[in-house]
Amino acid sequence: EVQLVASGGGLVQPGGSLRLSCAASGFRFSLFGMSWVRQAPGKGLEWVSYIDSGGATTTYADSVKGRFTISRDNAENTLYLQMNSLKPDDTAVYYCSKGAVRGQGTQVTVSS
Repeated sequence: EVQLVASGGGLVQPGGSLRLSCAASGFRFSLFGMSWVRQAPGKGLEWVSYIDSGGATTTYADSVKGRFTISRDNAENTLYLQMNSLKPDDTAVYYCSKGAVRGQGTQVTVSS
């Protein structure tokens, strides 16, 4: 059974940083591309970033490009999202995903 558990969220002031982690289990993590997606209050799901299985290729939504960095540690079955220069519009529940499968999310709130 695929399990994806995100952590590292919290309350941060505008301009601050957070690093999200996602612990993956139940599948061969190193064989699959992974994504981060988010859902803001009252809005639909938004794709944020993707990384291929080896970590060599990454892509980002325009809204986070230059501020967020996705990475992975295949030895530890862990996906990361470094978020810098956070804005109130980044407030959302963040999920890691393997294709259409999303795990437990983590809340990020950007507010002064």
